[in-house]
Amino acid sequence: MNDKIKLICPICATRLEQKEKTLVCENNHNFDIARQGYVNLLPVQNKHSLNPGDTKEMLNARRNFLNGGKYMPICQSVTDAIQKYCHAKNPVLVDIGCGEGYYTSAFECECNAQCIGIDISKDGVKMACSRSKSIEWLVATASLIPVDDNSADVVTAMFSLLLQDEYARILKKGGLVVEITVGTNHLKELKQIIYDEVFEQHKHPAECGDKFEELMCEEHSFKMSLKNEELKNLLMMTPHFWRIHKERREKLETLEQLELTANYWVRVLRKK
Repeated sequence: MNDKIKLICPICATRLEQKEKTLVCENNHNFDIARQGYVNLLPVQNKHSLNPGDTKEMLNARRNFLNGGKYMPICQSVTDAIQKYCHAKNPVLVDIGCGEGYYTSAFECECNAQCIGIDISKDGVKMACSRSKSIEWLVATASLIPVDDNSADVVTAMFSLLLQDEYARILKKGGLVVEITVGTNHLKELKQIIYDEVFEQHKHPAECGDKFEELMCEEHSFKMSLKNEELKNLLMMTPHFWRIHKERREKLETLEQLELTANYWVRVLRKK
């Protein structure tokens, strides 16, 4: 475990120390480091199902789609924001909902960051280990992040909820949250095929609360042309996959290509 990365026990919140292939706290709660390199810090009492998080099929689709580079502009928006607003030389960065590790590994490389990737899906974290051996990969819940108080420089949240209190707890004073949230027109062409009626929703990032100040909030859009296999992968990694009727899915499967709009907000918050 990297000396700058300070992990805490998910049961009693005391500091974890590495002893050989195990993380141990002062109350002797211990967590083995898996062969792949990750640590499971999700106690049974914090699980709401047997296998929480994305399935293997969803994770494979996500990996295949992201590896194709279609969402690279979104990733670049985050790395640009970190490089502009974070002044730490080797920032400790906690990526919430890291999934199979695409964004986390990019942040490590582009921002010279010491990264912690956290996801509730054990399968996702296990896959993420193949992205980088120097990232601390953890199975954990975002509502109880196993990172010590005031120890992180940056929290990244890619298409996930803003958990103000927990992010503020782990961030140093002046630390940053860099988040991506969907815009009103995100994947609108796909929604028009999936649903009988697409209701107009004016999407904007949530209120940041009194623990943070907003440094930047920008809306971005770009077009991307997806081939049939890319389209199927994208669908499987979105919530729309579970809502689409059989005949609509069959219609999508006949499309050779579809041009889609990516529309998102990038926002930077600073802890007061």
